[in-house]
Amino acid sequence: MDEATELKRIRWRSRRGMRELDRLFDRYLDNAWATAPMAERAVFLRMLDCEDDKLWRWSMGYEECPDAELIALIHKIAAMPA
Repeated sequence: MDEATELKRIRWRSRRGMRELDRLFDRYLDNAWATAPMAERAVFLRMLDCEDDKLWRWSMGYEECPDAELIALIHKIAAMPA
């Protein structure tokens, strides 16, 4: 699968219907996906398998994520310009 098709598929998969999460995921896909190492991309894809309510609490700092790789990526996304 070519890069553009894969990115479209991932954008569709990242849609949550919760504006805040959609913006966070779009921010990462727009600013970091193209240059992200494969390991980081794998963490992002794993993050998409998480439940929305947990992602929301982790990204807002209401709850600590038990996975160090996910924590690092969540912090990286949060630090990106909106």
